[in-house]
This record gives sequence, C-alpha cells and structure tokens, in this order.
Amino acid sequence: MKKMELMKEVRAHQVAIGELNNLPPSRAAYQKTCNIFFRKDIKSAVASQQKQLDIAKAKLQKLDQAS
Repeated sequence: MKKMELMKEVRAHQVAIGELNNLPPSRAAYQKTCNIFFRKDIKSAVASQQKQLDIAKAKLQKLDQAS
C-alpha cells in the first residue's frame, strides 16, 4: 500500500473509534465481517477497530523505515 492510503486507513480507524466511544453503552454496533454485518457490543467493536488501527500504524511505520 502507498503511504497516503495507509494514512487514510489510520484516520478512518481513529474516527471509527471516536464515534464508537461516543455511543451510549446500552447501544450495539454492527461490524462488517466479509459481506455480513454482525451485531456486537461497543467494547468489542472498539477493540476490533483498535486492533486494525495498530496493524495499519505498524504497516505505516514499516513503510517509513524502508524509505
């Protein structure tokens, strides 16, 4: 992936985490897995987004080190 694509991906995950954190705890979120949406609680959705954010940041850092 190119650096700009990774930066957009990182930003998208940061926004998703921010949006999920602003939802009331009683609400549920829908998370897309393949072509199906699954209902999840807010904590697991945030954890999943955080994991994807960490992966994207690691890829970006690796790309920066290679440059």
